[in-house]
Amino acid sequence: MQGLVNRAIQCFVRDIYGHDTWRQVVAEAQLGFSNFEAMLDYDPSVTDRVVSAVQTTLKKPRSVVLEDLGTYLVSHENMETLRRLLRFGGSDFQEFLLSLDELPEKARLVLPGFVLPDLSVQTLSSGTYELEIGLGITGFSHVLMGVLRVMSDDYGALAFLDHREGVGRNYIRITLADVSFAPGRSFELAPSREVSYG
Repeated sequence: MQGLVNRAIQCFVRDIYGHDTWRQVVAEAQLGFSNFEAMLDYDPSVTDRVVSAVQTTLKKPRSVVLEDLGTYLVSHENMETLRRLLRFGGSDFQEFLLSLDELPEKARLVLPGFVLPDLSVQTLSSGTYELEIGLGITGFSHVLMGVLRVMSDDYGALAFLDHREGVGRNYIRITLADVSFAPGRSFELAPSREVSYG
């Protein structure tokens, strides 16, 4: 379901940099259209073209663009639902990390046909973890870097992340320096809303 990925990139550019910047990306990528449909399939080469166009337009390295996309996906007000879904992964950042193995299967339940790369978390030592990421979605491991940075802040943990590429797999090493470094963001099982009787 490449349309969902492309639509996420489009929303990221428009919400953070504005409609004019997105129009520049569309022109640079020579798309011939300006809006992606989330439920349509697109050739993976289209995603690669769009990411390259964003990189050129913003004058940022590819890895930085993708990490910024990951940050957007779990921190922007328009993406609150995704942040909430991820918070169900655990009551603290360590539990969240150890639940990442289950994320591809959870994604399939929510979005049938959307296949995330396989994820595997290993505990290397007390407070040090390694996340192994299978290949599949272009740049997904860099997007995940952005997601993990935001989620560590969300839980109030101080974590250091190190990305490395392997043969057929990518890796992120997570070192937890302090699990309660700062107060985490509030989280409730159900979003609060006012109830009116009347």
